[in-house]
Amino acid sequence: MGLKRRRIVVKVGTSTLTNELGHSNLRRMEKLALVLSDIQNMGNEVVLVSSGAIAVGTNKMRLPERPTTMRMKQAAAAVGQCENMFLYDKFFGYYDKTVAQILLNAEDIRQEEKKENLTNTFNALLEQGIIPIVNENDSVSYTEIESADRLFGDNDMLSAVVSVLCQADILVIFSDIDGFFDKDPRLYKDAKLIDRIEKIDDSLYELAGGAGSRRGTGGMRTKIQAADLATGQGISVIVTNGERPESLYDIVEGKKVGTLFKGNR
Repeated sequence: MGLKRRRIVVKVGTSTLTNELGHSNLRRMEKLALVLSDIQNMGNEVVLVSSGAIAVGTNKMRLPERPTTMRMKQAAAAVGQCENMFLYDKFFGYYDKTVAQILLNAEDIRQEEKKENLTNTFNALLEQGIIPIVNENDSVSYTEIESADRLFGDNDMLSAVVSVLCQADILVIFSDIDGFFDKDPRLYKDAKLIDRIEKIDDSLYELAGGAGSRRGTGGMRTKIQAADLATGQGISVIVTNGERPESLYDIVEGKKVGTLFKGNR
């Protein structure tokens, strides 16, 4: 796709950032910081949309399980967000990169004045070579945590919204599987990866099914919704496996990785 020297939004979910015990996956976070720093050094502008605050906070607070009450979910989010940003600042700092934190909720993108201010903030940071790290503001935004039909869906939709705000060239969504399959690869050994999708319609949503990883809240359906929004604004979307952050090198070189949802310009 010839994506060198472009504006790239990368989304990582809870299943990518934590291990099966709920601890931060330090090796993967450090590798992600290395690859994103290197890609920025190639002349690209990079935005990272990162989930995982509640999961990391749950572990940091030594809670026996993910909280069920709103007050404890928000407390875990506050603790976990602090921990995540500490680690990101540390790992990106190894490669002489400066990061910035941006926390959003639904109201921030519904009001035109706020949207304009956000766009200006993103542009100012990127022009200065700073890597914005974005998350849903779970410690304040109770509607996102409580809602059965979450607007951001473990930040899949948030990453699409950020891509539109930033006028990105491409959105990369890291998942816990290799891309979009014709059936669930965890249940069917003969499942086949669909490497390119030109049109998003009802039949595609039917294939997407329900939720994915038990540690996150977003399944393939929310990724289709995110791709639907982004591609409608001309932004190409790639869904691929978050276990291999180095696949970003192939993506910027235009090689086939995961599933490409072609932007409609």
